[in-house]
Amino acid sequence: MILIQRRKAIKDMLLREKAVKVSDLAKKFGVSEETIRRDLTQLEEEGLVERNYGGAILVEELQAAMGAIPPVNQRKLHLFEEKDAIGKKAAEFVKEGQIVIFDAGSTTWCVTQYLQYLENLTVVTNSVDIAESMSQYEGTSIFVLGGKLIKKSMSLVGPQAELELRKYNADIVFLGTSGISLTKGFTSSDIYEAEIKRAMVSAARHVVVVADHSKFTRQGLISFAHFDEVDALVTSQVANTALCQEIQRMGVEVYACQVSTMESGMVEE
Repeated sequence: MILIQRRKAIKDMLLREKAVKVSDLAKKFGVSEETIRRDLTQLEEEGLVERNYGGAILVEELQAAMGAIPPVNQRKLHLFEEKDAIGKKAAEFVKEGQIVIFDAGSTTWCVTQYLQYLENLTVVTNSVDIAESMSQYEGTSIFVLGGKLIKKSMSLVGPQAELELRKYNADIVFLGTSGISLTKGFTSSDIYEAEIKRAMVSAARHVVVVADHSKFTRQGLISFAHFDEVDALVTSQVANTALCQEIQRMGVEVYACQVSTMESGMVEE
């Protein structure tokens, strides 16, 4: 079993059992206890576990955050006018003939709704919803990453999807985010989706994050990209202006599209 598969298996055990022992893992995977300690150290650096004598326990906040993520179809309806405006603006980055990666999410789905007239697009996605929606576009070839289905987000995750992403050299990737932190960058509340996002960042030459204003007041537990890894952030005029300016100061191009606050019923936070 290769390293990435072993660490995925350890994460699965942690999610089920909440705690693991070094000695048990070493026997299960047929490796040394020192190798398992390195695995757990890496998971601790990612903020997934807390080390203890002889093993590790799953960070309690992670389970609570993962359970709080609403289904993707429900998220599509939340702040839809804002997300739609963001999607329309972000779609301007895409040119005919490009290879484009789409992360699963309600705002990335909105980006895809403005690409139907572009020819010779190659789309790579881990989103069942995006693949289904874009299958109607005659000029688009679609590649769906394989893996384990997360029903809440209708996304495919896991080692298989990450390995497949290594084959691609995409022009651009569009990523959603659970939250934005000036210290941690762009974050996710799901450990598996965070790993897919990291792999997508590595697979594309141009990285674009799309985020509605509510993401500026939240912070997921797992960082998937720091500001120096992202080229552009597309948000709306409702987003916190000071935070947008600070993010732009860190080297990210910030685009704040216009949204009718009366129509969408939004109030600046």
